[in-house]
Amino acid sequence: MPHILKRTEFGNPILQQSAELVKVADITGEKIQDLIASMRLTLKEKKLGVGIAAPQLNVHLALSVIDITPSKTRPNVTPFSQVIINPEIIEGIGPKEGMWEGCLSFGTVNSPVFAKADRHKKIKVKFYDEHGALHDNEILEGFPAHVFQHETDHLNGILFPTRVSDHTTWMNAAEYRKRIASKRDKHATS
Repeated sequence: MPHILKRTEFGNPILQQSAELVKVADITGEKIQDLIASMRLTLKEKKLGVGIAAPQLNVHLALSVIDITPSKTRPNVTPFSQVIINPEIIEGIGPKEGMWEGCLSFGTVNSPVFAKADRHKKIKVKFYDEHGALHDNEILEGFPAHVFQHETDHLNGILFPTRVSDHTTWMNAAEYRKRIASKRDKHATS
């Protein structure tokens, strides 16, 4: 039965460890399917953003749930919903660019910390989905590629501050909404 999982906070060692790979034969089993359902429920009910990795919920497995939908701060985003298990980034295509990013493991649930993280806009990836199907050499672009990189980093014990090279971009959620997201909203509607 799906249930709300507790968020792991910054400082917990699980966030800086490589997660254990999920055995492919276990993906469609009850334990992993219950975990996926609970992660989806937690992401939705707690309004934790667009993705969550199992270590962020104190589960040491290489599994993330991504659920990108249009919102007030991202009204024109293309929906993308995907479970990624044992993900790998095969290749970053093109140069890295500073992209605004937040993380629910930093700050409070209602006020995560934001900064520009260096990410590829296009990537070639490999992962298993929730049905145990292998996705190999799949190309992701734009926001899905951005989120995939963030979630894969979590599964490798890498926290997004290590991807930030411009340290003048750090801010809390209220400041981010006021200075960055509100300007993006104005451009999207004009």
